[in-house]
Amino acid sequence: MCAAMLSLEAIILGLSVPVMISVEDVRPGLALTVGLGLAVLCILTAGMLRRPQAYVVGHAIQVGAIASGFLVPAMFVVGAMFALLWFAAFFLGRRIEADKARWAAEAEATEDEPGSEPA
Repeated sequence: MCAAMLSLEAIILGLSVPVMISVEDVRPGLALTVGLGLAVLCILTAGMLRRPQAYVVGHAIQVGAIASGFLVPAMFVVGAMFALLWFAAFFLGRRIEADKARWAAEAEATEDEPGSEPA
């Protein structure tokens, strides 16, 4: 779920570059650095989510997306929405992983009981 959020966020951040340049009159170099830099970071982080450090980078990306609102005020809202989606996916994913581990432990304990039949 977190990878999906980062992938969708990368698209939005990439699309924010033309808005920064044409609507908000941000210098092209700054717009490309911020917009495409965050978008590329989203894609790279989505591919590294098997490592716990990647989630820290994902949290930082959310801060950067919200901070891009200083260049394009609408990004305060868009960044906040993606941050909410990111944190929902993060905490829901942790809950699902904990449930999977608990179910696996219960299944293993059931198999180890004497006289129990395999399911």
